[in-house]
Order: sequence, then C-alpha cells, then structure tokens
Amino acid sequence: MTTLAISGLIRPMLEPRLPEGLDVRWFMSAEQAKEAVADAEIGWFDMNDKEAMAETLRAATQLKWLNSIYAGLDFLPMDVLIERGITVTNGVGINAVTIAEYIVMGMLNIAKGYAQVMRAADRREWLFDSPGKRELAGSKALLLGYGAIGKAVAPRLAAFDVDVTVVRRSGGEGTLGPDEWRARLGEFDWVILAVPATPETEGLIGAAELAAMKADAVICNFARGSVIDQPALVEALKAKTIGGAFLDVTTPEPLPADDPLWDCETAHISMHLSGRAQDKMFVRSADRFLDNLGKYLKGEPLAPLFDPRLGY
Repeated sequence: MTTLAISGLIRPMLEPRLPEGLDVRWFMSAEQAKEAVADAEIGWFDMNDKEAMAETLRAATQLKWLNSIYAGLDFLPMDVLIERGITVTNGVGINAVTIAEYIVMGMLNIAKGYAQVMRAADRREWLFDSPGKRELAGSKALLLGYGAIGKAVAPRLAAFDVDVTVVRRSGGEGTLGPDEWRARLGEFDWVILAVPATPETEGLIGAAELAAMKADAVICNFARGSVIDQPALVEALKAKTIGGAFLDVTTPEPLPADDPLWDCETAHISMHLSGRAQDKMFVRSADRFLDNLGKYLKGEPLAPLFDPRLGY
C-alpha cells in the first residue's frame, strides 16, 4: 500500500478525489508532520515555517516523491534530495498569472504615481495634476528570466505596447544571453527580475548594474530578495541614480521595521503578496497533485519537475 503524508490544510480539496487503496497520513502541525512522514513514500508538507519543512524532509527517510506548492525550493537541503534520489514536483506556474498581473500593476502604479494619489485621497486632498506622467506605451523593459512568470508577463506588457527584451540562460532568437544584457542595461526603462533563486543569480544586480541603468529606470524584483545587493539598492535609491524600485521580495522577509529600505521614497514594497493576490492557488495545486498522483501510480513521468542540482 502506498503511504502519503499530506498537510491537513489541503484535505477538503483532496480527500473526496483520492483513489482507493492509499494509506494517507494527514497532519496539522510540524510535530505531527515528522511522525507522518517517517515511512511515507509520497509527501506534500508545505508550511510557512521553511525550517520546519526542511526538518520534515530530513525525517522522511523513505520518501520517493515530494510535491510542493512553492516554485522556489532553495530553502530545502538540496543534498538530501540528491542523495536520496527524490523526485520533486514544485508549484512553478501555479501563481504565474497573478504575479504577472502584479508586475503590470506595480509598473502602472509607479508610472502614474498612484501611491501618491491614494495618500492624497487619505488626506481628502484634491489633486489638480497627476504625480506620475509616464506612459507604458513606447517604453522598454528588460525581462530577466523566461520561466512561467516571464512567459506570462511578456504578452501582458506587449498589450501595453511595451518593448520587451528577454534574457534567457539558453539564449535564442530575439533574446539576450547571460553574457549580453549587462552591456545594454542603459537602454531600458524597466528591469524586471523573474529568475530562479540559485547560487548563480545571488547578487545578480549589484552596484555596477545599478550604476549602468538609466537615471529614471525602475527595477522590479519578483524573484528573491538575494538577487539584488540590497544595501547597494538603498544607496542608489537614496542618491536617486535610478528612478525607483518595485519590490515584491526583500532580504530578509519580513523586512524589519528599522530597515533603511522602508525610508527610500521611491521604493515600493509589496511584501511578497503577488502570489497571494488570488483565490485559485489551492484549487490549481490540488488538481495538479491529483493528476501527478495518477501518473505516479501508473509509473508515468511527473511534471513540472524541480532539479535540485540546478536549483529550479
């Protein structure tokens, strides 16, 4: 009999649809999770506490397939996944649409100065001019990363007549390779980060890259906070050598109340909410898991696969 250890939070969406003949161990706490996974072959134990997830993985010594709603799994011990040969399916693409919408929203918010409009409304102050006068139409965006999020945001920006240049590890016609984009940073009004979190992307944007950007360029980070050298970004924002930043991710998270990033006038911090601005994540995740479960029981390939050697 195949044993599964699954968070009880997803139980209402899964239990009525699970095939017969499975030994399912539902759990509601990190302590229960460690007990449930001890001899489990399949695990789905997403938690807000990433360290608890890592400890649960270490306790799952019989695990053959790990499923997660998270797209980025850099917080898990990659060595454990590799050594035990565990197949991993992640949540890549589950929230791509809502994150893409958030990126467009953030760009429009900055272009039109809408945060200042809302602050004026809170003060019941009637503005007679727009605090933001940019148009997306005709602007140029550099999109680093062309996974599920990149592929979702590119056509949405194109619909606003934004000229999008894509950076891909594999290169390709009409795109820039990993060694080509830095020399062209000064051409773009928007720099959008949607790369996976890997050792290669840590500190991808540092002081040199920020200095190469246009004086009114805006950087939008929807990858991981570690992709940007945050102290260098704070310095650039305070010196106004770039136009601003829309940051869905920071280092650390939550960002401490005394962090200097909060004091940067042109920093827009959206608190990693982009993937949460929807109500279909768990429905889509349950559907994907059940589809994969059927394939697993038949010995068929699963998707999408996370490669712990690559980190995405």
